[in-house]
Amino acid sequence: MDKIIAADVAWMLCASALVLMMTPALAFFYGGLVRRKNVLSIMMQCYVIMCAVGLMWILVGYSMAFGPDRYGVIGSMDWVFLRGVSIVPDSFYGTSIPHLLFMAFQMMFAIITPALMVGAFAERIRFSSFLFFIILWSLFIYNPVAHWVWANGGWLSKDGALDFAGGTVIHVNAGIAALVVSILLGKRDGLVFPKSPHNLPFAVFGAGFLFFGWFGFNAGSALGANGAAVVAFVTTAIASASAGLVWMFLDWFFNEVPTMLGVATGIVAGLVAITPAAGFVSPVAAIIIGAIGSLIGFFFVTKVKPFFGYDDSLDVFGVHGMCGIWGAIATGIFASKAYGSGSGLIDGNPIQVWIQCKAVIITILYSGIGTALLYFIADFIFGMRVSLREEHVGLDLTQHHESGYTLME
Repeated sequence: MDKIIAADVAWMLCASALVLMMTPALAFFYGGLVRRKNVLSIMMQCYVIMCAVGLMWILVGYSMAFGPDRYGVIGSMDWVFLRGVSIVPDSFYGTSIPHLLFMAFQMMFAIITPALMVGAFAERIRFSSFLFFIILWSLFIYNPVAHWVWANGGWLSKDGALDFAGGTVIHVNAGIAALVVSILLGKRDGLVFPKSPHNLPFAVFGAGFLFFGWFGFNAGSALGANGAAVVAFVTTAIASASAGLVWMFLDWFFNEVPTMLGVATGIVAGLVAITPAAGFVSPVAAIIIGAIGSLIGFFFVTKVKPFFGYDDSLDVFGVHGMCGIWGAIATGIFASKAYGSGSGLIDGNPIQVWIQCKAVIITILYSGIGTALLYFIADFIFGMRVSLREEHVGLDLTQHHESGYTLME
C-alpha cells in the first residue's frame, strides 16, 4: 500500500479549497461585468453549479470521469456514490494522498468548468433550462473528456496528450461549449458593443481572487508538495504577469489609454494559457506562452467577436477557449524534461505538437457537437431563452424576485 505523506495531504487540502474559492470569485468577476439588473442572476448560476455539480460528482460524476476504464472512453460505474473511494491512496491517482482527497480536488475542477461557461450566455437564459442543461453537460461532456485526458486508461492519455491542469479538459471544453450556446441562444436585445461593466471594482475583486485561487488550480495538479508544484507555481505567476502587461499595452496602443479591465482580463488570459503547460515548461517559456496568449485573447475579444457579431457576453470563448487552445499547443512546443515529465518540440520531440493538436481538435468537435445536441434537448423541454419582456426587466427580478441594489427612499 502507498504511504500517505502528511505534507502532501496538507497542500492538497489547501489547493482544493483554493480551487473551490475560484467559483465565488468568478461570480464576482462576472457579476461586475454584466448590467446591474442581472448581477444576482449570474452569481446565482455560479453558486448553484457548486451545489448541483458537486452533488452529481459525488453520486456518479467521479466514477464516470475517473472510475475503472471502459475502452478508453468512460469510467465504469464501480465508484458510484464513492463506493470503494476511501482514505487509502489509489495506485494511480495521487499515491501519497487519500483517494478521497484526490476525488475532492477533482470535484472543484468539475465545478469551475461549467461555471466558466455562464459568462457567454449571461442576461438571457431561463434559470430552469440553465440548471437542466448544466447537469446534462457536466455528465455527458465534461466527464468523458476528463476521462480521455486524465484517467488511467483514457485514450488521449495513452496517446500521449499533455494537460497538466486542464487547458483542454476545462478551458477548451468550456470555451467551445460557451461559443455554441451563445450562438444558438442569440444576441441580447438592443445590445451595442462595447459595453461597460456596471461595477468594475466587483470584477477586479473577482479577478484578483481568481488569480489567487489559480495557484491551487495549477500547483495543486502536481498532487503533492513537490518540485512539480513549485514549477507550476512559478510559471503561473510569470505567465499571468506577462499577459497582463501585454493586454495593457495593447489597450494603450489601440484605445489610447491603459485600462484596469484590460489588465485584469489579460491576467486571466495568461492564467488560462499556462494551465496545460504549468508543470512542464520553463519560466522563460511561461513568459512567451502568457504574452502570446494575451495577444490571441485580445484579438478575438476586440476584433473577431465584433466582426462576426456573436454575443459571447463576457468573452468566454475569446479568453478561455482560444487561450486554452494556444496553451495546449504551446505545451507541445515548450515542454521540457528539465522541468517536468513532458517533452516537446524544443526537446527534440516534434510529434508532441501533433498529439496536442489532435487532442484539441477532438475536444472541439466533441464539445461543440455534444453541446449543441444538449442545447436542443433542453430548449425543446423548457425553452432556453427568457421572453423579451423578462430580458428588458432583468433576470434578477424576473427569474429570482430579487434585486442586487436597493434605493432608499
